Amino acid sequence: MDLVLPSIAITLGDPGGIGPEVIAKALGDPSVRRLARWVVVGSRVVFQDACTRWAPGLELREDGDAVAWQSRPTDTSQVRVVDSGQFAAGSELLHTDSAAQGAASLAWVREAIEGARSGTYHGVVTGPISKHAWSLAGERRFAGHTELFADAFGCPAHAMMFVSPVVCVILATIHVPLASVPRLITTEGVLSTIRMGHAACERLGLHPDGLPARIAVCGLNPHAGEKGLMGSEDDAVIAPAIEAARREGIDASGPFPGDTIFQKAVRQHGREPRFDLVVAMYHDQGLGPLKLVAFDSAVNMTVGLPIVRTSPDHGTAFDIAGQGLADPGSMRRAMEMAARLSR
Repeated sequence: MDLVLPSIAITLGDPGGIGPEVIAKALGDPSVRRLARWVVVGSRVVFQDACTRWAPGLELREDGDAVAWQSRPTDTSQVRVVDSGQFAAGSELLHTDSAAQGAASLAWVREAIEGARSGTYHGVVTGPISKHAWSLAGERRFAGHTELFADAFGCPAHAMMFVSPVVCVILATIHVPLASVPRLITTEGVLSTIRMGHAACERLGLHPDGLPARIAVCGLNPHAGEKGLMGSEDDAVIAPAIEAARREGIDASGPFPGDTIFQKAVRQHGREPRFDLVVAMYHDQGLGPLKLVAFDSAVNMTVGLPIVRTSPDHGTAFDIAGQGLADPGSMRRAMEMAARLSR
């Protein structure tokens, strides 16, 4: 059975955040462990502490240079831990931004990327990191995981896409200041995002049977510009991208006002949505609505990469780290999606 399972790296995230906890809790479920050959890239001490506290059904045993986690003898699934840096566990970790912890989480991501580039891993699931901690550690070139992965694999055309049972969103711009968004919104950039969202929907099966995914594209300005009264970008830049996508056979519509379109793309209370995916022009336009209705169920995936990369849609949650309060739902779904796509 192991021969057909994908090998997937999970980076531990910031050791002082909730990453170790949600990973341990997710791997505590035998059904999750059986989905892949999981390799946790991070501190052995921190992960052992997390499993002891929040996944007591797992037992530790030595396995060469690594550590294998295995439950009862009847459960043959394993999780291999690649130790790349020692950290004290439990209360000795800082549940706040730290240069040392930022450097560690960055090193673990880079190690996982190198493993994916070499073919050792078929996919990567990333635990939550602190961008400020990366900055304190000296990493100021990349705003986060997405940009680091895109650079490592040479993918200038890439996007953050969030998938949930309730609503799905893809972003035309990512981690940039709001003041920079208007100049970054170009017809070719919006068209590229629509194309990547369409391809991802096809791959994930997020569309009606036999039909292309229905994609709603947000405008940039209030009321989608109100025919130029509140800005020209909607008609001059975004609308031509939608028209070009439609000529390619993509079922894209808009631009729609960002304050109303999401109600037509949400699946809840037995109501089927009119759209399968929303293209948002900037970070908070798309993620505010998504996290309101799907905070614990959404998965972040980087589209445009040659490998699978997913992550939970939440951050380090330093305020509850180490208390056992973190919900592993988003991490579990990120792992399930990575395993499915890596096959």
